[in-house]
Amino acid sequence: MKLSALDLGIVLIYLLATLIFGFWIAKKANTNIKSYFLGGNTIPWYYLGLSNASGMFDISGTMWTVTILFVYGLKSAWIPWLWPVWNQVFVFIFLAIWLRRSGVLTGAQWITFRFGEGKGSRLSHIIVTIFAIISVFGFIAYFFEGIGKFAAIFFPWDMSATLGPLSITSEQGYALVIIGITTIYTIKGGMWSVVGTEVLQFFIMTISCFVVGYIAYTSTTGEAIQSATPAGWDELFFGWKLNLDWSQYLDSVNTKIETDGFELFGLLIGMMIFKGIFASLAGPVPSYDMQRILSTRTAGEAAKMSALTILVLYIPRYLMVAGFGVLGVVYLKPEIAQMGASIDFEQVLPMAMEKFVPHGWRGLLLAGLLAAFMGTFAAFINAAPAYLVNDLYKKYINPNASEKTYLQYSYVASIALVIIGIIFGFLGNSINTLTLWITSALYGGYAAANMLKWIWWRFNGYGYFGGMLAGLIGSTFLPLLFPDTAPIYLFPILLIFSLAGCFAGVLLYPAESDEVLIHFYKKTRPWGFWKPVIAKIQELDPTFIGNKTFKKDSFNVVVGIIWQMSQVVLPMYFMLRHNIGITISFILFLLTTYLLKINWFDRLDEEEKLI
Repeated sequence: MKLSALDLGIVLIYLLATLIFGFWIAKKANTNIKSYFLGGNTIPWYYLGLSNASGMFDISGTMWTVTILFVYGLKSAWIPWLWPVWNQVFVFIFLAIWLRRSGVLTGAQWITFRFGEGKGSRLSHIIVTIFAIISVFGFIAYFFEGIGKFAAIFFPWDMSATLGPLSITSEQGYALVIIGITTIYTIKGGMWSVVGTEVLQFFIMTISCFVVGYIAYTSTTGEAIQSATPAGWDELFFGWKLNLDWSQYLDSVNTKIETDGFELFGLLIGMMIFKGIFASLAGPVPSYDMQRILSTRTAGEAAKMSALTILVLYIPRYLMVAGFGVLGVVYLKPEIAQMGASIDFEQVLPMAMEKFVPHGWRGLLLAGLLAAFMGTFAAFINAAPAYLVNDLYKKYINPNASEKTYLQYSYVASIALVIIGIIFGFLGNSINTLTLWITSALYGGYAAANMLKWIWWRFNGYGYFGGMLAGLIGSTFLPLLFPDTAPIYLFPILLIFSLAGCFAGVLLYPAESDEVLIHFYKKTRPWGFWKPVIAKIQELDPTFIGNKTFKKDSFNVVVGIIWQMSQVVLPMYFMLRHNIGITISFILFLLTTYLLKINWFDRLDEEEKLI
């Protein structure tokens, strides 16, 4: 693709401005590790919410989402339930409040808060740190694959090189340069740099989304979209089977559906709901989302921040996704068919951008999509070193070092994690493969132990260690044993495997001490199976009341999932000119917003008073 001088100028100005801002704000971050990793718990929640939304708007994920919309149409709105995307609803309804009350620096440090200082807790502390680091490697590889594919289409320079036995393609060369720039400003400025640049990036991306939506809406018609897609492509709901036949339109799409393993769509959705409940109850994984929660000032602000992330993210993002998707199905099928055996559906977004976005706007959009990548990548690079420095080096090796030493080790840890993650990136073969492994296998192994840690008093540190260890082993080897099975269908086996590890630890070792359990419950106040602990607290304080919000939280979660889903399908219906769908989804959005206000938002002050 040829970029005009104006396009290149916009992109280069953006990259330069990001670096300058990262260095300018670095003074705020270089006070101590709490300031570096959490912004000193002084950053306003609305900035953190915009930052979190920006961090979730990554280029690799956007390319994947455009791909699945091209292939599956409106039904693609369900496929991100693989994560599941509605774990964010569980977070803002109650988990963000529970997590923020701990006052810790990282998810691994939270383990000590939950299980105390015994051997089981130390083992659990180490294994959750290992999980955090492994997941970061997986995500860096995922980012490396996506940004390289994207950048090589737009920038005019050949970035291929040969370094001894290593041959670097142009895609990989671009990925190395962009990752290098992002790593520099993230290391220098810490959480302050990440949040500041991501707020700027959020506004660039939002403008870009509306530009793409306008171009797509004015370049297509409902009739053109319908004639270019098979029956059922524009329908949200489904039966047991997908029943989407592309034979008359683009035969290779049927091969893609078969490869994904999504033909039994009803079974797929059922499995995603089954897995999603466990994964959502487990809470945020130890990455940038958890760091945003721990960075807020109060538990109530943590909940507001998490809700704002959903509110500002989905409508703009899916306007862009739907825009690129419909441009692809209407105009790009000939170009895709010409790829032959080497067909790559992940190229739909950059191909549509090249063909339909005019110069000037193309530079802004390219800067926005680079911002999307850089924001997400920066968030991971800020979160991950905290586990190495705070949870390994400070806790086990040198607990009395100076703050300057910890900050220096944070810089080194960031660079080391990026280098190892890039090595994994050289081994990755596609965004889709990495996405399915991370969402269905790796995170699936996280679910059992991290669900039980919240809801069951008898669950101990050894049980947590056993469950996490079994989950890591299972997520590594089950996909190798069943290479032709979509990872989501392996989740029940992985769950059983993980639960076996959990219960082995519970049966072989005693519960944590009353002191640890009482301290945890009084400060966190989760619902679940805590009756013996509540009784012991009430012996000391007869006025104490345990958490009785399970029914209210469950209702709000269902309402919140509908609220989130309405924001996903509304821009998709708009792009397809489905007036009935637009009306219903908009009414649902207004109704669920009102219900969440009166049943959740207006009661956040009550949660603050419990501490």
